[in-house]
Amino acid sequence: MTQSAYRAFASLARPVVFAVLLTGLSACGMSSLTSGIGGGWFGSKKSTNAEVGSVNEDQLLTAAKTETGAISDMGGASAHGCPRFQVWSRDGYVTIYEQGRVGDALAVMHRGEITKTARECNVEPGRVTVKYGFSGRVLLGQKGKSGRVSLPLNVFVTDAKREKVATDKVRINVDVALDNPIGYFSVVQSVTFNIPEGSRPAEYEVYVGFDRNVPGGG
Repeated sequence: MTQSAYRAFASLARPVVFAVLLTGLSACGMSSLTSGIGGGWFGSKKSTNAEVGSVNEDQLLTAAKTETGAISDMGGASAHGCPRFQVWSRDGYVTIYEQGRVGDALAVMHRGEITKTARECNVEPGRVTVKYGFSGRVLLGQKGKSGRVSLPLNVFVTDAKREKVATDKVRINVDVALDNPIGYFSVVQSVTFNIPEGSRPAEYEVYVGFDRNVPGGG
């Protein structure tokens, strides 16, 4: 098949693929997205490890691009007693629609997914620093256009009572195109927070999730 013929076929097939995928997602409630790992739209359905101990942007990016999503748990001693880092509820993905058409499978502009997470931490008396990382992909929808897609995310820390003790903002920028409709991203940052005497670092949790309060977000 020639390149021009392939592009023509992809252009015709893309609306059908997105419509079918969104219909399936609304029915299953994103059950394939488990703890922000594997699954998703194009990943493996096998359950894979959610964390790696060596937080490295290149490693996370490679993992996001790997179809099987397999990545070994290298946390070891560095993860012992460290606050967990995970995707918040269903905010591991966000779909952006045309204005006024939120929920319409035929109005998808693009979609973001977190597919990998990693963390390590440094514990000091009264203070913990968590170096966290996550990666994923952005998919171009049938109403999307070639160019840079920018999506905001929220990061926050909760204590044993699930109350927020620290928050952060992150933004990813991914380039997508009609002939390359999947773009990948990886982020590595740190968050430091105080813990009162008598508290254990493992009682705290760090979460990440897409900010759905954006125009067309759903």
